[in-house]
Amino acid sequence: MASTLPGMSKADHPVAYLTDVEGIWEKLASFCRDNPHVSLEGRKRLEVRPGATFVYGGDAVDRGPDGRRVLETLLEAKRRHPSQVVLLAGNRDINKLRLARELNGHPLPRTPADMRSAPRPVLLRWIFENTMGARDAFRFRRDELVRTGEPVSDEDVVTSFLEDLGPQGLMRDYLAVCQLAYRLGNTLFVHGGVHEHSLGVVPTGEHVEGVDAWVEALNRWYREQMEAFIEGRLDRTGTPAWEPLIAYQAPTPGKRINTASVVYGRMADERNHPGLPSSTLIKTLARSGIHRLVVGHTPSGDCPSVLREEEFELILADNSYGRVDGASQLFLRDDSVYVEGRVKLEDGRLEHVHFQLTRGDTSVPIGRQLLETGHLVKGPLESGDWLLFRALPQYRMEQLPVAPSTLKGQMLGPARAGTH
Repeated sequence: MASTLPGMSKADHPVAYLTDVEGIWEKLASFCRDNPHVSLEGRKRLEVRPGATFVYGGDAVDRGPDGRRVLETLLEAKRRHPSQVVLLAGNRDINKLRLARELNGHPLPRTPADMRSAPRPVLLRWIFENTMGARDAFRFRRDELVRTGEPVSDEDVVTSFLEDLGPQGLMRDYLAVCQLAYRLGNTLFVHGGVHEHSLGVVPTGEHVEGVDAWVEALNRWYREQMEAFIEGRLDRTGTPAWEPLIAYQAPTPGKRINTASVVYGRMADERNHPGLPSSTLIKTLARSGIHRLVVGHTPSGDCPSVLREEEFELILADNSYGRVDGASQLFLRDDSVYVEGRVKLEDGRLEHVHFQLTRGDTSVPIGRQLLETGHLVKGPLESGDWLLFRALPQYRMEQLPVAPSTLKGQMLGPARAGTH
């Protein structure tokens, strides 16, 4: 196969990674299809091969009609394989905690006056569209209720979301077994990103030295916040004791990013074009033995974006808003990355991208950026060309093939956000 790099093999990759399914079952199903590490048995039983780890990077719901099915499948797998399944909480998951109060008489201050007194279904639709970026979530839940034979009035839809947050509620139980960060070997996983303002910082104000101690402290704080929600605790002013978690998963007021949060940070510029962390941050991570950061949250075309600078790798694997159905396969081990997926080029052609990349291998241009145009070299196509990617304004993107001979004459450099 023309796209195969020397030594490529699916074997011996201990981590299978998927993120941002967002209620679209085909993303989970396609990831599991012909997957040597993770498979689907029956309608919604996810199996993890002995010795492998499955990391789900967050955002299980909102943009497809199978949100509950996705949650049930991931939660059941976590319960059966507690040491092999890692679930990261995404902003689309955490923000549902807001509904327990906002639909029960405590709307956000910026909620319009007419919405405050509106029927709950009207208010919930407004919340989804205006504060959660989930315009069709109400309709998707209704569709799911129809398929499962449950009542489907507007009030029934509202009730289903609130039941998910109550005792034995699906979303509450799911979030209770999630975490905010995970480290395995030389790889750090978070949902959104890591920046100077977030690394080592816990939302209590505590600063922790060393990645392992920080991950432990951050996850401990998350568990305490979830316990406060489950117990319904309020502080002395009557404010929910879990309010800090709500703030942590949201953008900084007036901005589209929160660099103090690993949930809502972005490893990309304002156009969503991916970029490496600063050299200072890379060196800080390296002192703790971290040479790879894997994130979701920020759409990055049809297949994962792998960015590299010397021994460091950044991988963005969210393909929501992509042009193809389904998700790519991404397998990781300390010394290599394996990617397989489909992409749709600007001329409408569907192509197959497929490669294994050894960490530190400078013989291939994967993960480098064309200095003149800012295009990221994503990987080899089955046709023999290289795939170039560039994010454009208004969430558009460009995916182009380029012949190896043409690419050979281009100046390449590290992919820094905002440098094109």
